[in-house]
Amino acid sequence: MKNKIIASVAFVLLLSPGTAAQQRSATAEISKSLSIFNSVLRELDMYYVDSLKHNQLIKTAIDNMLVTLDPYTVYIPESEKEDITFMTTGEYGGVGSIITQTKEGICISDPYEGMPAQKNGLKAGDILLEIDGVSTKNMSVAEASAKLKGTPNTEITLKLKRYGEKKAIVKKFLREKIAIHPISYSEVVAPGVAYILLNDFTENAALELKTTLRDMVSRQGVHSLILDLRNNGGGLIDEAVKIMGYFVPKGTEIVSTRGKTEQASFTYNTTVDPVFPDMKVTVLVNSSSASASEILAGAMQDLDRGVVIGERTFGKGLVQNIRPVSYGGHVKITTAKYYIPSGRCIQAIDYAQRDEEGRITRVPDSLTSEFRTRMGRIVKDGGGIVPDTLTTDRRTINIAYYIYAQNLYFDFATRYAASHHSIGDPKLFKLTDKDFNDFVQFLKEQNFSYTPQTKKYFDDLYDFAKVEGLDKEASAEFEALKAKLMPDMTVKLNLHRDDIEELLSAEIIKRYYYQKGVIAYSLQNDVELKTAIQLLSHPDRYDRFFRKEISLK
Repeated sequence: MKNKIIASVAFVLLLSPGTAAQQRSATAEISKSLSIFNSVLRELDMYYVDSLKHNQLIKTAIDNMLVTLDPYTVYIPESEKEDITFMTTGEYGGVGSIITQTKEGICISDPYEGMPAQKNGLKAGDILLEIDGVSTKNMSVAEASAKLKGTPNTEITLKLKRYGEKKAIVKKFLREKIAIHPISYSEVVAPGVAYILLNDFTENAALELKTTLRDMVSRQGVHSLILDLRNNGGGLIDEAVKIMGYFVPKGTEIVSTRGKTEQASFTYNTTVDPVFPDMKVTVLVNSSSASASEILAGAMQDLDRGVVIGERTFGKGLVQNIRPVSYGGHVKITTAKYYIPSGRCIQAIDYAQRDEEGRITRVPDSLTSEFRTRMGRIVKDGGGIVPDTLTTDRRTINIAYYIYAQNLYFDFATRYAASHHSIGDPKLFKLTDKDFNDFVQFLKEQNFSYTPQTKKYFDDLYDFAKVEGLDKEASAEFEALKAKLMPDMTVKLNLHRDDIEELLSAEIIKRYYYQKGVIAYSLQNDVELKTAIQLLSHPDRYDRFFRKEISLK
């Protein structure tokens, strides 16, 4: 034992001088690089032919340095410090509406229900002409958004152009503290089965989920949960751990982080006794479920505590911390990778390994490793969380999505709302044949057309064929293929009517019932939701998922 200690000390002594030398070398390199940067900037300032925008120039330099690391390490200048508050708390001061750029100008696209914009009569489709007396004509969306935000209880004056109104409309009201709730929808979707849609993991997300679910248990006799994490990009790790703590014993390890520094390495265990220890749980995920969503879904899977349903998740196994820098700015830095209970890291992309052209690739399935859940099922690392019940998005990119890309559902819904005072229950809403025909006529009035992406690839292929002299040799084949690729508008509209009606209906419903109405409508034909309800309605099928012989490839 004594010899082992002496050997260990000797190893440390041998290692330390080299490590110190490496640190001194790195410090010298940083100092040299900063000196070069300062020299280049001074020369530019003195001799460049045009005047320089110094802040923009330096921000660009910083951004381009960080983008070589990963997409999540970013610089946040003092002017954008409110974004930090919104990232962590979901709160900001403003009017409570999403805005977008349209061909007519900056437009109110989605006023939040119960927020100042909606309470003071702003409607989706309203064009912002002025904000506090300043024309929006040459404003970007970011600039307009910044002017709409401000200290709560300060007055704002908006001049609007509304479809169907000849005169401009002026609205004066007070900004408020806008809090975007992490839970946007909850409902009992089957006897004893609760559905909760969790949008993000901001502060108090766990408390809000506990309060919502506890209320559903006491008032409606809920005994099973469908937790929807689809399109949830993550947030605070602590909130994911707290939520997991409602379902597993106190002291259970949920996730650990490992980084370069001691502070970046930490193990997160649950700290309270479970509130819902016997509740059956299913978790819905898709390819946009990331970070904290994957921690929660992965922990449910690794601990055999819930069934994960949906698409393979995004695969973000990296942890970021926000650190202050000079002059009120901040930098969000990737400081660690996280590992869920089985010991696996689900990071899909190794940003440190790039090909000769600097491109990044996903970790191939052939290079992933096997791990075991608590009950002995096989799971794998890399590439996100593979659900217990895997579904695929069978939708294709067709004419319905080209219509969406040109904002024509939105524009038609603006006209529809102007001539329809109300609509019925969003769950039962159905476009009539007349509504659909009116929309087709509207598309014609707007001179709607589109070029399928396949046609663009065809054009590239044909150009290469001409270079190689194959265009004449295969002219008949090219003409036949070209005819297939050119869309017949009438045929395509009828062929994909269901997709078109779904997107148009959602946009119309939003005008009357806001986001909650759209969610209620979309759940009526939700394949993953129906799968979860079926599973929770048959306890034997639910329990079967936790048997050792079932492995998740």
